[in-house]
Parts: sequence; C-alpha cells; structure tokens
Amino acid sequence: MQTVYWILIFLATFFVMEFNAWFTHKYIMHGFLWTLHRDHHHKDHKSWFERNDAFFLFYAVVSMGCWYLWGEQNLWYFLPIGIGIMAYGLAYFIVHDIFIHQRFKWLRNIDNKYARGVRRAHKIHHKHLGKDKGENFGMLIVPLKYFK
Repeated sequence: MQTVYWILIFLATFFVMEFNAWFTHKYIMHGFLWTLHRDHHHKDHKSWFERNDAFFLFYAVVSMGCWYLWGEQNLWYFLPIGIGIMAYGLAYFIVHDIFIHQRFKWLRNIDNKYARGVRRAHKIHHKHLGKDKGENFGMLIVPLKYFK
C-alpha cells in the first residue's frame, strides 16, 4: 500500500510544481526578483549562463532538503516529494532550456502539436521584454489557443 501512496505523492508533487512554477514566474521572477530574471528576456552579457539560472538553485535546495528529511529523519513521504521536485526540474530543463531555447543543440527536430503549442506560448511570453504585460507563465500546461 505504501507504494501506491509513494506514486501518488510523487505525481501530485510533479503536478503541483507546474502551478508553483507559474506562480513563481509570474509574481516573483516578474516581480521583486526581476533583476535575476531580466537577462532571460533581454540578454545583456556574453556568458552562456544567465542570472536567471539562480532560480534552479532554490528548487535544488528544496529537493535536497526533502531527501535529507527522508534519510536522516526517516520521514518516508519526503522522498517522493523530493524526487517529484527533481523530476519537474529535469522536465523544465529539457522543455525550456533544451527544447525551446536550444541552449544545447538537442531535440531540434521535434515537431508535433504539443511541441508547437509549447513553443508558441513561450514565444508570446518572450514577446514582452519588460516585466509587465506578460502572459503564459507556465511551462508544461499551455492554453488551448496555442494548439490551433
């Protein structure tokens, strides 16, 4: 029975992370931490890295904290939470950094309805160079209008 709970907690965490990413992107990255996110919309340096990459560190620390609570405090349910956060981070990296922004030249030839919708929504998001008037702050769940 614990395996079923483990899987449900993992899936719920992964799903909730999409909404957490939307909230963080809209209200924190495009809010009081715009100074870290701005270079993602308008590159102002020659480095491959962006200040925006610092947001990865926050979620990595939260995920590792969950692993710690599982291992050191024997709280089993923190393991699927930590792995769910890590899995979402990996999905985000693959979809956002590799597939959409082509920071690595992999996955360039993927062309299906979902892929086109994700790319369209993200392109509209980047149409706005400033922190205001943005739209499409999520990553994996895209409004239906971008699939037409």
